[in-house]
Amino acid sequence: MVSRQAPLCGLAAHCLWFLGVILLMDASARPANHSSTRERAVNREENEILPPDHLNGVKLEMDGHLNKDFHQEVFLGKDMDGFDEDAEPRRSRRKLMVIFSKVDVNTDRRISAKEMQRWIMEKTAEHFQEAVKENKMHFRAVDPDGDGRVSWDEYKVKFLVSKGHSEKEVADAIRNHEELKVDEETQEVLENLRDRWYQADNPPADLLLTEDEFLSFLHPEHSRGMLKFMVKEIIRDLDQDGDKQLSLPEFISLPVGTVENQQGQDIDDSWVTDRRREFEELIDSNHDGTVTMEELENYMDPMNEYNALNEAKQMIAIADENQNQHLEPEEVLKYSGCMHTLPWVVDTRLLSGMNAP
Repeated sequence: MVSRQAPLCGLAAHCLWFLGVILLMDASARPANHSSTRERAVNREENEILPPDHLNGVKLEMDGHLNKDFHQEVFLGKDMDGFDEDAEPRRSRRKLMVIFSKVDVNTDRRISAKEMQRWIMEKTAEHFQEAVKENKMHFRAVDPDGDGRVSWDEYKVKFLVSKGHSEKEVADAIRNHEELKVDEETQEVLENLRDRWYQADNPPADLLLTEDEFLSFLHPEHSRGMLKFMVKEIIRDLDQDGDKQLSLPEFISLPVGTVENQQGQDIDDSWVTDRRREFEELIDSNHDGTVTMEELENYMDPMNEYNALNEAKQMIAIADENQNQHLEPEEVLKYSGCMHTLPWVVDTRLLSGMNAP
């Protein structure tokens, strides 16, 4: 379970997302609702072969937590690293204005929902391309003989070696059909990975994954079948009454834990508020109070153009002071003074100089 930590104050640890709706979150102090960068970190070997908990451009983490970096990812794409917390404000400002001009296709100095939708789809495609590129490297790590196929047993050896087991002992045990002695937690992870492996194995099933199938294994957002599998896993984990769908109380239910102070209570309140809004405004598309597997799948599909349009409208609406359904630099500057009322924090140093050369 992700631990609940109190948010840190100050500007030093802020991250940036959009001209006026720039998300600046402390990555090391997110509430339990959001998986932090630090919590995602694993050792190098595991990172090469294990499916990541976090998927760029996907609304939910693998554990069902909200992806708090989502708006940054679908706006900045591969350029996220260029807006690190130590970036010089004037340099970041220039980069933002370059991005603004790219989004503003008709050069009217306004961002429309359609323009933002197109940009979101382009940035999402960048994340897809990056995943394909990384997958080639990860596949080589589990396919040392280079025959283009990896068996479950070969993968199992690699996984257990990454957990500190002897490669020779594991390989011998598998070859001789002997029981492997692993701890309960590792056994549970193995069973989950095996289910995922079988799901990624396209018909006719042979338990051998090609490079494309291994991509689906690591990144379920690249495969409709694997995306469905991911949705089923999330619903299974959150569904308390066994009806294979999610009610609002189930979706906003707090993780197990004890709230010991006001900061902890504030974090819990934020968890409930964020998830309630996401459930009611975006996931429950027919507003009947229940989220089906189909609704959750549509919500999580990063290449769903309808979702991208909704996200574009939402991002613009936050700062649309004159209610013309467009985002303008002037609105961003005027709006910066009241951003503290939202769940995102703006760095006014960047906003105050946005029109500066």
